[in-house]
Amino acid sequence: MAPYESDDAQGADRGEEARSGRRKAARYAVPVVVVGVAAATIGLVPALADSGDPDLPRITAQQLIQKIAASDVQRLSGTVKVSTDLGLPDLGGLESGLTSGMTRGAGSGSAADPQTRLTELVTGTHTLRVAADGPDRQKLSLVEQGAEYSVIHNGKDVWGYDSKSNQVSHGTAPAGKDRRAEPPATPKDFADDALKSVDDTTSVTVDGTAHVAGRDAYKLLIKPRQSGTTVGAISIAVDARTGMPLKFTLTPKSGGAAVLDAGFTEVSFARPAASAFAFTPPKGAKVTEREDTRGKGAPHKDTQWPGKGLEGTEGKGLEGTAGPTVLGKGWTSIAVFDTGAKGGLPTGAKGGDAAGFLGSLGDKVSGKFGKGTVFSTRLVNALITDNGKVYAGAVTKDALVRAADAGK
Repeated sequence: MAPYESDDAQGADRGEEARSGRRKAARYAVPVVVVGVAAATIGLVPALADSGDPDLPRITAQQLIQKIAASDVQRLSGTVKVSTDLGLPDLGGLESGLTSGMTRGAGSGSAADPQTRLTELVTGTHTLRVAADGPDRQKLSLVEQGAEYSVIHNGKDVWGYDSKSNQVSHGTAPAGKDRRAEPPATPKDFADDALKSVDDTTSVTVDGTAHVAGRDAYKLLIKPRQSGTTVGAISIAVDARTGMPLKFTLTPKSGGAAVLDAGFTEVSFARPAASAFAFTPPKGAKVTEREDTRGKGAPHKDTQWPGKGLEGTEGKGLEGTAGPTVLGKGWTSIAVFDTGAKGGLPTGAKGGDAAGFLGSLGDKVSGKFGKGTVFSTRLVNALITDNGKVYAGAVTKDALVRAADAGK
């Protein structure tokens, strides 16, 4: 990975191979993340607090990233508000059903399966209650009107419980140091993935200070240097005392509301009661055992930031594909899958009502590659061509068409 860089670096050579250190990252329901810090090329100008913001000691971007990496928060409890606005049309709840359907094959099919239920976070606004006591005890609860869904990791057991349907999902935690078995949901989860994606195509600066969940925090600002990406900026509020990310905000290049905003509204670093992680299936609950699709002891594959961290990769992609391969670098990386399905998106009797409906949401495009359909959100776009290829990334529609033309 190339060294982190900053717009306020003074006299730094971006091509210079900088020294890197390995730091221990904060860990609670997430894997250990090692952050490489290039002392010669990142943030040498400290940030100042604006009027009304906390007056904290000056810090550079390099020092702030080191602070995040050295953080070792093992115990906490609190409430997180997560808002996601991808710009999807209002489908009257259908989008949740479609998302669940796409992930059902990876889970147990139970209404309590975490791999299915936590995909609800991709749309709308949700309130989460979280607690952690070291790497072997975590709890995350999705609070809904009149109901609650919880994922509890206690030792080797991982339980999912849906109070509305009274269904329970049970599985085994992955072996080894990597304990994150579910999708990211907290500011730290998202910050870890974003920081792993920072390279020489990125600007990193300190953007003042803020109050988050009653705590003083520094703001780290990450911005792509490249044109053609849909990502505008990422802001991470970092607790001034512990170094733990308290708030994560991703804004699109098109402007407007954040695509993703995840932040603590309250947080405590005291040790939660042991009873918070105790779980016994309620009487009459339907219990489904989850299959370990990764195999015993297999490490969990980290989530990659959209369009980032894919350079030079090739392996198993979508079911039935031989990909992905990756075109480009950094924030304008495009993943390419060859589905082998000629004719593009199935329509009519072949694809059923769902395929016809999805087709109506896309934009028809053409080029040297032939014809296809582009499905757009405010962050990730995808082009499905009539020759069976899929081009996807956090890039513009025009960038997808150019990539398809080049790879015709």
